[in-house]
Amino acid sequence: MSTHEEGSAYDRLFYPYLFAGGKADPVEVLAQVRHSTLEKCREIVALRQAELIASRDLIVAAGQTMATAFVAGATLLAFGNGGSATDAQDLVTDLVHPPREDWHALPALSLTSDAAVLTAVGNDVGFNNIFARQIIAFGQPGDIAFGISTSGSSINVLLALEQARKQGLITIGLAGNLGGKMLRSPTLDFCLLAPSDHIPRIQEGQATIYHSLLEIVHTRLKTPVAREEEKNHEHEIHR
Repeated sequence: MSTHEEGSAYDRLFYPYLFAGGKADPVEVLAQVRHSTLEKCREIVALRQAELIASRDLIVAAGQTMATAFVAGATLLAFGNGGSATDAQDLVTDLVHPPREDWHALPALSLTSDAAVLTAVGNDVGFNNIFARQIIAFGQPGDIAFGISTSGSSINVLLALEQARKQGLITIGLAGNLGGKMLRSPTLDFCLLAPSDHIPRIQEGQATIYHSLLEIVHTRLKTPVAREEEKNHEHEIHR
């Protein structure tokens, strides 16, 4: 077992300057940090370019479909595990409380946020069902089910998307690497890929995709046709 002074193998690998007996050169340390930062920047720029080349048309089509659904009164239901859970929450937050003054709030719900529901379903029915049960409860035909998985093979995400398709929701999935089971699933209307095998880059690439979708949605909602459709929908609701 390593002592505190020696550090773990992980510490010595990633932070070697902390274990140099106080002889680390600050200039060298800053150079290492700068190099690491620039490498990460290059990786994410390359990934974004790969996403654009591979999925531009699909991302646009998904964004336009989402906009049409929102005009018709849809609610977006987002879900995922771990870092993907926080991405689901970020997406929902940007919809409910837009970061730009020229965007207006849209109905969305994160299925990762209610600890009581997650633990109740996980304990009583099983972890694989924590999102599917909420789709059953909240999902309405025409709503948007938005599942996020870095592997593309998270069972609880796939089951929720399958349930969403049964209930007539639009199904959108974000996956990483080669897409996993999500890419091959017939239950998805759209499967959007962040083509990387490194989880941090995948999550950054997925964030780029869903923020691009938001841009497309709000751009579409500003068109005269979309505004007229929204007015007609509101009129139908209040008749």
